[in-house]
Amino acid sequence: MRMMKLALATSFALLIGSGSAYAITVKKRIEAPGLPPDIWEVVGGFCAIKDWHPAIAECVETKEGDVTIRTLTLKDGGAKIKEKLTGTEDLAYTYEIVEGPLPVKNYTSKLWLEVDDEPDRSVIYWQSDFDANGASDDEAKKIVTGILGDGVKGIKKSALAAWDAKHPDEAQDDDDDDDKD
Repeated sequence: MRMMKLALATSFALLIGSGSAYAITVKKRIEAPGLPPDIWEVVGGFCAIKDWHPAIAECVETKEGDVTIRTLTLKDGGAKIKEKLTGTEDLAYTYEIVEGPLPVKNYTSKLWLEVDDEPDRSVIYWQSDFDANGASDDEAKKIVTGILGDGVKGIKKSALAAWDAKHPDEAQDDDDDDDKD
């Protein structure tokens, strides 16, 4: 019996010790005027991020075999982030970071739009799952939270501009900061 308890304790310790760390999840959401297909037309291209994210100076999209890659150049210092497109849906895409300066590893992300419960409005979501790498969990989470928060606000700004262009008599006064987790 004693050997059985020792074997179980050892197995349990090995299982816990060899398991991967729990990933950190950051999810941002914001509401914007316009229907999802109309907003997606403006912001949904894989390299359209350069048009709506305030930290991105340039985006270059390339193919490596059948894989779509985007290389982002950051405005603050010109660092580069290489990302691989891993999936697409009508109003969504998923990707992972291949290399870059962020203190993360195993980084996967999804950007998507849904219809809001109010007429002619959408909800913008951006979620990332990752492990901290070279920084504490809290520091890595803070950095990614800032990136995603700035991003959904940038998409909202683009959605507002598109809405106003299509509806000049109904310009939206939507300056509230409804960025949510």
